[in-house]
Amino acid sequence: MTRTILTYGLVSGLIVIAGIIGTIVIPGANTHHSNVWLGYLVMLIGLSAILVGVKRHRDQVLGGVIKFHQAFLMGLAIALIASVAYVLVWEAYLAATHYTFMDHYVAATLEAKRAAGLAGPAYDELAANLETMRRQYANPLLRMPMTFAEIFPVGLLISLISAILLRNPRFLPARAPRAAA
Repeated sequence: MTRTILTYGLVSGLIVIAGIIGTIVIPGANTHHSNVWLGYLVMLIGLSAILVGVKRHRDQVLGGVIKFHQAFLMGLAIALIASVAYVLVWEAYLAATHYTFMDHYVAATLEAKRAAGLAGPAYDELAANLETMRRQYANPLLRMPMTFAEIFPVGLLISLISAILLRNPRFLPARAPRAAA
């Protein structure tokens, strides 16, 4: 079970971080880094490995039957590994890019708001808030839990849904081996 948790957790985390970084790095894909829905869609796709990992364990190790509690805890463990992998790879990405992500994010956000017509005290307040956020984001003791909190709740939700679905042995039942022809 530990191997399954590690394998599916790492695969899930790497899929998510590759997708998120892809939306940042690909020119024009997400110019202002503000498409939150795309980020969560990438997380849902990557974290679907929770369902696959728990199903694999249910079918191959437990004979097609798993209790809710066991499925939920296994899903949580996969989500935890994926979340830690996400944080570590994000930190490596930030280091490789000399921690310029937040500078670009703040500049792009201010530019977009200025182009949308925001000016005066409202713009100044936004700029001050973003500067505070930039300073806070520079502290890894704040940044890393924030990064973890981006992904783990999604993993928690997918773990819960997977456990509810997979406790029913008729949901995605294991395929019977094919007879040799």
